[in-house]
Amino acid sequence: MVNNTERIDDVRTQFIEKITDNMSAFGAATSVGRVLGIIYMNREAMTLDELSAETGMSKTRMSQVVREMIDMNIAERVFKKGVRKDLYQVEEDYYQTFISLFTSTWQKAINRSRHFEQRLKKKLDELQQQPDITEENEQAINELLAELHEWTEYYDWIRRVTHFFESGEIFEHVPKQRTGGDSNE
Repeated sequence: MVNNTERIDDVRTQFIEKITDNMSAFGAATSVGRVLGIIYMNREAMTLDELSAETGMSKTRMSQVVREMIDMNIAERVFKKGVRKDLYQVEEDYYQTFISLFTSTWQKAINRSRHFEQRLKKKLDELQQQPDITEENEQAINELLAELHEWTEYYDWIRRVTHFFESGEIFEHVPKQRTGGDSNE
């Protein structure tokens, strides 16, 4: 017969699996979602050894997963007096986790795009300065410069969307649900 403790553990496991599934749907690796769920449901920071034991992953792999989570701004190293090992904590606010996950991904894309734009602009400028440029080549370069301008505006929009989320302004337009009641909005 299953006792209440086992039933409660089963519900916790279901939460961890749903968090894993959600993180996967948002583009995060399954291992990241599982570790996030485990730390979240543990309700306190955990060591790499504890996480390794809980997931069955090696300590080396666990270290990689936690480092990835820190890079995504969904986990952080914390200090606890008397504990010599590194402890890792996750954000306990689902909304903030969502924002951190997406904005860290968007920020990386923005940075890659900025480098791409600079390289392309330099190449196109160099081509325009060639003494033997034909009218046809000049037209092609101008079309590419116009495309690059559109590209830059698009990534500026992504930067502004990122700020919209990071600043919390999103909640002025799409408020968090404050009660446990249903909302059909």
